[in-house]
Amino acid sequence: MKTLLTSALPPARLVLALGATLAATAAFAATPVVEVYKNPACGCCGKWVEHLKQNGFEVKLDETSDVSAERQRLGMPEQLASCHTAKVGNYVVEGHVPVKEIQRMQLEHPKALGLAVPSMPPGTPGMVGNGHYDVLLVQAGGATRTYAHY
Repeated sequence: MKTLLTSALPPARLVLALGATLAATAAFAATPVVEVYKNPACGCCGKWVEHLKQNGFEVKLDETSDVSAERQRLGMPEQLASCHTAKVGNYVVEGHVPVKEIQRMQLEHPKALGLAVPSMPPGTPGMVGNGHYDVLLVQAGGATRTYAHY
């Protein structure tokens, strides 16, 4: 087997290929549980939770009638509020943030509080319709910058 591997790829490329495979495996294995705080009556929140599950995330639901209190406890500014708040590892995720951006955040490890899609824009995961929206990277003090545009 060693001869087959070394003849198929030059040693440097073999090391890079193995390193990339191990890094991808470690990132997948390290995917944290997403703890979602949502109102039990909210249907679009449930659809966002399904979006997470369909993309390999394990979800822990905390149903509450006071999502705002959880948002405040986690440090997400109220002006960025949506209908649900989540905790993913050391990050807060507010609103209908696409899985792709959560995964990107986990790989890049930006110095930030987390991500937010304020309000409930049409076309976001869990929301019907089409629309353009921004995913914001939120700093601990509340400053934001566009992380992704859809």
